Amino acid sequence: MMIKVIEQVNGNLDLEEGSLVIEHLMIECFLTPGISTKILARKVLLPVPVTVAIKKELIENGLLKQDRGVRCTQKGKALVEQSLDYKGLDKQLHERLLSRPDNLEADLDSILIILHDLFSKRPQVNVQLDQSLCTPETSLRRAILCLSERSLIGKRILCVGDDDLVSVAIGLLLQKLFPRKSEFHTWIDVMDIDTRFLAFINKIAKEKNLPITCIEHDMRKPVASAYVSRYDCFLTDPPYTLQGMELFVSRGVHALKRQSGMPIFLSFAHKSPAFMLKMQQIFIRLGLSVTATLPQFDHYLGAQMIANQSQMLIMKTTTSTEIPIDLLQEYQDPIYTGEMKQSFRIYRCKSCGIERKVGANFPFKTIEQLKESTCPVCCNNTFLLIKKRTGNK
Repeated sequence: MMIKVIEQVNGNLDLEEGSLVIEHLMIECFLTPGISTKILARKVLLPVPVTVAIKKELIENGLLKQDRGVRCTQKGKALVEQSLDYKGLDKQLHERLLSRPDNLEADLDSILIILHDLFSKRPQVNVQLDQSLCTPETSLRRAILCLSERSLIGKRILCVGDDDLVSVAIGLLLQKLFPRKSEFHTWIDVMDIDTRFLAFINKIAKEKNLPITCIEHDMRKPVASAYVSRYDCFLTDPPYTLQGMELFVSRGVHALKRQSGMPIFLSFAHKSPAFMLKMQQIFIRLGLSVTATLPQFDHYLGAQMIANQSQMLIMKTTTSTEIPIDLLQEYQDPIYTGEMKQSFRIYRCKSCGIERKVGANFPFKTIEQLKESTCPVCCNNTFLLIKKRTGNK
C-alpha cells in the first residue's frame, strides 16, 4: 500500500529526486510529529515549494495532516510502521544516534563490547585481497551512517566484501533500535570471495539471530541474476586500485534497484588530486552522483600504507546510472595492489637465519602463511623483514 501511494505521488509530481524522497518525508513526519514545513524541507534536502507539493499530495491520500505542523495520520503512521518496518523503534535512541553519531560509548557501549570481542577473533588478513581490518568503532559508524541515510530500517542491504564485519554491526544496531522485535524486514547479504570470513559471519549470525545471509562470490564474475536489481543500498571497501574500485562499485550498482537516489557507501584510501579525478570520471561513467565526502572516516589496524585511515564517499544513483557493457562481463585484468605492483619480501628466520621469499609468485604468498607453516629448517615461527623488492627475482 505504502509503495503504491509513493509511486503514485511520484508519478503525479515527476520528481527528479525519485520516489525515495517521498518515503523519507513520511519517515520524518513519523519521527517528529508536528514538524514545520520549513524544517521538513531541510531534513529531506528539498526546496520548500517541492516539499509543499509532496505534502499536499500525501494529505490528499490521507497519510499526512496539517495540525500544529505536519504529522502522520493514523493511516500514515500505520503504513510507516508496517510497510517501512518502523514499528517498535526506540525513537529517543534513534534521535540521539543521528544527532551525535561519534558518541558511540554513551548509547552503544554494549554493542562495542560485543564487536571488540568478535573483531579479536577475526581471521587474519589476506594481503593478496587488499584486506585491511577496520576498528570496531569504524564498523559501527558505518552502520549508523547507513541509518542516517534512511538506508537501514526495513531495507535490503548488500555488503560487497565484508572483512570489516559491517553486516554484523548493522544487525546488532537493529536489535538495539528495536529491543522488543525478533523479526525484521531488513535483509543483509554479504558477498565475498573469502570463505573464512563468510563462515565467521555466518556463525555469528546464527548465534546472535542476525538477519544476515552469506554468498560466496568472486567480484571478477558478474552478479548472478537472482541478485540483480534487488537491493536498496550497498557498502564496500574495495581494493585500493582504480580497477578494483570500479569493478566492486559496478557490481554493487548492478545489484541495486533501478531507481534514482539509491545510496552507495564507498570507503577508499585518501589519494592524490589526479587519482581522485580519475575516480570521479569513473563515477560519471557509471552515472553516479557524489553527495558527500567524509575525510578520515574509516580507521584501520595495521594499514600503514594508507596511514591507517580512509575516506567515506556517499554516492547515489541517478536517472543516468547505467553499467557499461565491459563491466557486465567477467573481468580478466588485475584488480588487487599485489597484482598491479609485482613485488616480494625477504624474511630471515630469527632462530636459524635461513631466508625465505614471500610474495604472490612464491610458495608463501604472505608472511602469515610462512608463520603458520613455520621455518622448514628449525620450525621457528618468528621472522625478520630484510628487504622489499619489486619484480619477481
